[in-house]
Amino acid sequence: MKEFVVIHDYLVSQEVVGDWDGQEEEVAERMNEFYHTMYDLADEDIDTEVLEQLLDLIWDTWIGQEVIADIETDDIYDWCKNVLENPEQHLQSEE
Repeated sequence: MKEFVVIHDYLVSQEVVGDWDGQEEEVAERMNEFYHTMYDLADEDIDTEVLEQLLDLIWDTWIGQEVIADIETDDIYDWCKNVLENPEQHLQSEE
């Protein structure tokens, strides 16, 4: 159940994302956009544990990617939508 997941527990600041050669603010903004998009797109009745795993997947997948500072909103939306449509494909390595 989506309402049991507190999205603010996942949001990051520029201090948390590490050194990005002056792009820490952009990286934090993009990461937070991922979190908000995933949460907003998730069904209201999604299993709490699954949603938490999907939100954790964002950090694991994106924090090391050089493109994170410049990724477009459409690309964030598309990735989150794909993950939500195929969670078993994305979480199988987590289990």
